[in-house]
Amino acid sequence: MDQIKIGMFISQLRKEKGLTQSALAEKLNITDRAVSKWERGISLPDSSTMLPLCEILGINVNELLTGERIDMENYNKKAEEIILEMTRMKEQRDKELLSVEIFLGVLITVIMLVCIFTASFVNIPTPLKILLITIGIVQFAIGIMYAIRIEQVAGYYECQKCHHKFVPTFNQVFWAMHVNRTRYMKCPECHKKSWCKKRISK
Repeated sequence: MDQIKIGMFISQLRKEKGLTQSALAEKLNITDRAVSKWERGISLPDSSTMLPLCEILGINVNELLTGERIDMENYNKKAEEIILEMTRMKEQRDKELLSVEIFLGVLITVIMLVCIFTASFVNIPTPLKILLITIGIVQFAIGIMYAIRIEQVAGYYECQKCHHKFVPTFNQVFWAMHVNRTRYMKCPECHKKSWCKKRISK
């Protein structure tokens, strides 16, 4: 998805409609800075803004995401290309999130161990030792919760019984027995429990 091309397309259509960035922003209840970012290719409109923006500019979402007018002969082909590109972008983002989860897990573990070893082997007052151990454990607990949240939303879990791919609830992931990223959970499709493996693509 070419953000520069999309931004230039938005800018062109806005000018054709005789709208300033501020006027377009006001119609969408956003800041003119957001419109400026779109037009410079820095960011894309979010899902809640896309439909109103398309309505104002007189285009459809497929045309917005391709950055050009689409004739009816090429409409289905362009729609498929957009879906494939968005799927690819989601898979890439999920891979990045899972990498962040690993980094976060290592970081919070190191911090906790440093706090505990410092409290155990450095000659410091007892209240400070307790404080260090508490900080280590609390940041570890918060980090683990965040890491579990990342694992829940990135990609899918695949049921080993029916091979249905699904996104479980946070509670399901939190309470499930696991080995690495394989968790023992109930499938929402076949309602059977199995060791569900993490998958990036659906």
